Amino acid sequence: MSRTIWGLLAAGLLAAAIPYASAAELAARVDNDSEPVLCAEKDNVSLTFANPAVKHFRIQAVHPVYLGMLDTDRWAADWTSCDMTGDPVHVAEPRRVTFYEAPDLWLVGYTYPSFWRPNDVPVRVGNRVEHGLHLIQVWVRYKERAEEVLVLYPPDGYWRARPIPPGDMRWTAYGSSFLVGPVKDEGRPVVALKDIAFDPATRTFTLAFADGGEGKVRLAALDEEHLALDVSFSGALPQERPFAALRSMYVMEANADTARVAWRAPGAKGWDESPVMTFPGGEATELWTGRVVPSRHNTSAPDLIFGRFSDVPPKPDKRDTAPREATSTPLAQ
Repeated sequence: MSRTIWGLLAAGLLAAAIPYASAAELAARVDNDSEPVLCAEKDNVSLTFANPAVKHFRIQAVHPVYLGMLDTDRWAADWTSCDMTGDPVHVAEPRRVTFYEAPDLWLVGYTYPSFWRPNDVPVRVGNRVEHGLHLIQVWVRYKERAEEVLVLYPPDGYWRARPIPPGDMRWTAYGSSFLVGPVKDEGRPVVALKDIAFDPATRTFTLAFADGGEGKVRLAALDEEHLALDVSFSGALPQERPFAALRSMYVMEANADTARVAWRAPGAKGWDESPVMTFPGGEATELWTGRVVPSRHNTSAPDLIFGRFSDVPPKPDKRDTAPREATSTPLAQ
């Protein structure tokens, strides 16, 4: 595929995701620590974002450009060439609990029979506190359907997000993960959380970081095109660490959750592009990572965009929408 076609496809993706440019925006230093693997179930793609001046930014999940062309979706795990026998295993009593429920929004928590990291992070909604959860699911009501749109793994700080499926699809897959907060390496990148609180009225998670500081992750927009999370930091975060990371998998372009990167450098008049495994890193005011040709792994999973890096709170964007009530259409903020 020619560079011109790559550019047209990327431009279309970014236009759909509501790109943002401002004279006051900051740049993040993006480092690429990805490494080749044969196992499709190992997160070998790792991009970290660093700038101690950044106190606010946005993460968007957008449908891949080819979604409307799919006849078949694939989401089953591919354990070919995978050996997980050396992974840590910490046993727990499995359970499922719905610990917040309203007509338009509810949270479901899971404890798995085992998890790789034994961290117990309290999760609070109002006066209710849950312990020992490995996974939190955020569900919303949209056009009379229940849609799972966001998940958080409290023990290691990993998130996944996806927009509402288009009207002709019942479901789309999760793909790449991301981390929010001071990233450190514990055999794999993690964000250590001390506790989590969720405010249903504002659709906001408050994260107390074990290594200092606090973060807020707000569900700012949600529709059939994209999901947007507004992130803000306060307090004494470790200055030397990345404030966010992308984690994904790539074996080859036909077997990947993310395959390409496009980024906007400070002062640049356009976007640069690269295959994800050879992306050189550098300064970026906005970065997209995803796929422009279908993959056999999590084919319908979304692309991710990181941007709006700033040291001041963002201005409200009237183009953002998110469901607030038990309604069939999203409401503008």
